[in-house]
Amino acid sequence: MRYLEKLLVFCLLFLPLASSWAAPAIALGYTPKYKPGFSHFDYVNPDAKKGGKIILPGFGNFDSLNPYILKGVSVDGLGELVFETLMVQSEDEPYSLYGLLANDIELARDKMSVTFRLDPRARFSDGSPVLAEDVKISFDTIRSKKGHPRYRFYWADIKQAVVVDRRTIRFDFVRKNPELHLIAAQIPVFSHKWVSGESFDKLSRKVPIGSGPYTIKKYTLGKNIIYQRNPSYWAKDLPVRRGMFNFDTVEYKYYKDSTVMLEALKAGEFDFILVNHSKQWARDYVGDKFDSGKIIKSELKHHNNAGMQGFVFNIRRLLFKDKRVRRALSLAFDFSWSNRMLFYNQYTRCDSYFSNSELASSGLPQGDELELLNQFRNQLSPEVFNSVWKPPSTGQPGDLRRNLVKAMRLLKQAGWFIRDGVLQNKNGQRFEFDVLLAQKGFERILAPFAYNLKKLGIILRYRTVDLSLYIRRMRTFDFDLMVASYPQSQSPGNELYNMWYSKSADQEGSRNLIGIKNKVVDKLIDAVVFAKNRKQLVTAARALDRVMLHQDYLIPNWYIAVHRIAYWDRFAYPEKLPLYYSAESWALRTWWQKEKRVTP
Repeated sequence: MRYLEKLLVFCLLFLPLASSWAAPAIALGYTPKYKPGFSHFDYVNPDAKKGGKIILPGFGNFDSLNPYILKGVSVDGLGELVFETLMVQSEDEPYSLYGLLANDIELARDKMSVTFRLDPRARFSDGSPVLAEDVKISFDTIRSKKGHPRYRFYWADIKQAVVVDRRTIRFDFVRKNPELHLIAAQIPVFSHKWVSGESFDKLSRKVPIGSGPYTIKKYTLGKNIIYQRNPSYWAKDLPVRRGMFNFDTVEYKYYKDSTVMLEALKAGEFDFILVNHSKQWARDYVGDKFDSGKIIKSELKHHNNAGMQGFVFNIRRLLFKDKRVRRALSLAFDFSWSNRMLFYNQYTRCDSYFSNSELASSGLPQGDELELLNQFRNQLSPEVFNSVWKPPSTGQPGDLRRNLVKAMRLLKQAGWFIRDGVLQNKNGQRFEFDVLLAQKGFERILAPFAYNLKKLGIILRYRTVDLSLYIRRMRTFDFDLMVASYPQSQSPGNELYNMWYSKSADQEGSRNLIGIKNKVVDKLIDAVVFAKNRKQLVTAARALDRVMLHQDYLIPNWYIAVHRIAYWDRFAYPEKLPLYYSAESWALRTWWQKEKRVTP
């Protein structure tokens, strides 16, 4: 399952004289695009040829075949290829769900429970039927203390899973939650045989039994894994699967360095890559293989909510508890220079936790947003109401110098002064900190930032560590500053509890890396989750965004509104692109191999 990227919603299909309503598809505030009995999604080729293979790169290593626990580093592909959910999202609507393992969803009239009826054709890879018992065991196990803690936050308002009959499962709720019946549809389902007699938190080497289109053929820990298409895949003719998962085998090969990865692509060791390094994209993805057309470079437009990426402060550290200090450090980051000199002007600065979407705040609060924020006026800084937050600009000559002067003023206000060329407080503590990195590519970005901070007497050290160590330190909040991203769907909801809610700040493994404990943020997250309609959701999201931005919890990074991909000319794909998608998942789901495979 892609980490909490839920495109989940509900539509107004209530039957006024009935005790509940049932439907094979659901959507938020609108009628689903695809009618009952539809043939296939518009962004697939229903006649795509089956066969062939695709090889993809993995970064770092892996030591686990269980993506639902905190321990270890899970291998790529499991959520996409092996496990399935009760319903599946379309990728050309804001948020719509269609039946997969479940062919029907029924929401109780009081909205305190939801019932799913499983497709009697659904089968696991070993041929056994997918039953309500498996759904219950999957939910209970993942949400237990042995599962990854993020799931306990995500499904916190689901009281219990109840087996109604062999193929009917009901989820009872703790309280009404507008999207709860929908995020229940997102529960990944595995066979009870997989966990039988095993401790789930230690189940990392046992090959999982899922219902998805692929099974694990073989693997070498930390190096590679090969998935094999199940010729008896139960859902291959369903409308939500027609034209999809066309390769006989999917392989991931792991690399620990992006430069080595690029050379491996040129040598033909793998077929497809999503490129996240602007310098590499501009300067290194060149040569005979590209000139001849054997390897194709392409920029694919998307409409994804870009969310937020940034250098996040660990405000559990005393050094970063003062907002003035955080703002001062942000003033020292010269994005314009980095974009021009390092990124080849490919990026746009993140200016919202919901960048590139209608959920982003702008201008001064007014209307419904102002009315909502007024409830917390005595708990918020006046600047939330009377100033427009913007990331510091360095676009004009002299801007950086002016920013550094402002930064020094803020640092003095916070009790920091230059002594012997180093910034210190009254106790003689030096202002120095470390930045934890997983990719060496960020070192060239940190170097000029460290240079600017040195002018303020601040010592910044950065270190690139092995991915497994990076993940361990991230999960235990053992860092000063690190790069983090907060991807968002078009309809954010319960996943926000895991990102920024107070209760998640001390829960190891949560996405609350910053350590936010803010009662207003909590209330605004509640307002987003419990919004009664799209208008209320947008209002609450903008208010949340505005409050978060004015706290300077991070130094905003950047985003790009296209997917940059490079691939060997061995594949064909549908003419029509989806609207909301990840490039790698799109390739795995909808591409197929050409008649003749191009050789290196």
